[in-house]
Amino acid sequence: AFSEYDAPVLESESLYTRKAGEEVTQQLYNFVDKGERNVALRPEMTPSLARMVMAKKGGLPLPLKWYSIPQCWRYERMTRGRRREHFQWNMDIWGVEGVEAEAELLSAMVTFFRKVGLTADDVGIKINSRLVIGEVLTELGIPEEKFAATCVLVDKLEKVPLDAVQGDLEELGLSREVVEKLTTVLTNNSVDKIRGVLGDDSKAVQQLTELFDLCKSYGIEDWLLFDASVVR
Repeated sequence: AFSEYDAPVLESESLYTRKAGEEVTQQLYNFVDKGERNVALRPEMTPSLARMVMAKKGGLPLPLKWYSIPQCWRYERMTRGRRREHFQWNMDIWGVEGVEAEAELLSAMVTFFRKVGLTADDVGIKINSRLVIGEVLTELGIPEEKFAATCVLVDKLEKVPLDAVQGDLEELGLSREVVEKLTTVLTNNSVDKIRGVLGDDSKAVQQLTELFDLCKSYGIEDWLLFDASVVR
């Protein structure tokens, strides 16, 4: 069973800048408090959860299974269905090295959807592994220190054309040819196609195969959609 947890609405600004860089402050409701401390309203729950778990320094029994429905704030452009204040359902499992945790979390999501009357025809859950893009970037000769920045730009390609981020990619030293190869691979929508690119020995392919097999055991395979372009 999952146990409910909560965390302060107000956190140190550095909790978020350490994770995502200084640019994240553009999306924060941040200010200096009366004690001259840089603080922010939480934009998400994961950094707070990590802070709480790390503070115990191994004193918590594992696996740890917690959930929360926190209120969060992000100062960003409002669009349909996306506001600056929102509630968010978080479920986290710590202390499980394999994909069994992911399968259990996906099963919990599907259980909720079913209980509110939704079916696999209404909702599809996109699945990928960060190992996929890591192996693809390695194949294309992109150095490991550029992986994170490249993933951020690849994530943007779902919303903007390649030309819109070409300058950022060039700053990373990535040619248009490399980026086009990358996006071609990441438009694959089946594990078999990725297997054809990365090979049977690929850890990414093995991980995804195991995850989909577990989800089949849970009876939720119809809800899942493999999408190699998902990077977060």
